[in-house]
Amino acid sequence: MIDPMSMMIQANSPASALFPPGSRYHGLETSTLTLPDGREAIYLQRRFVPQPEQYALLQEHVVTQGERLDNIAAHYLGDPEQFWQLCDANRALRPAELTETVGRRLRITLPQGIPGASDA
Repeated sequence: MIDPMSMMIQANSPASALFPPGSRYHGLETSTLTLPDGREAIYLQRRFVPQPEQYALLQEHVVTQGERLDNIAAHYLGDPEQFWQLCDANRALRPAELTETVGRRLRITLPQGIPGASDA
């Protein structure tokens, strides 16, 4: 028996329709795993985080006491939910690590695939 979430995923394939363009999961495909009891589990395929060097650097931000990553994302990217782009650009697996150290320099970059002025 397929659960309601699995039915929704199947009904809305391809997976890019499941997540809006600003989501880190946009464009990921789904796969199906048949469990030993015959049930099917539908899941998103793994997202491979690009190397930060693939992003065009716009500027750097120096972390100050009490800053939050969502506020930094809102300031530079215009959307606090895009904090994951800062994580990708700074090789962070834990978002909180980006603001733990006062004075840390964060890379503020263009989204993946958009070349900077020096790359054009």
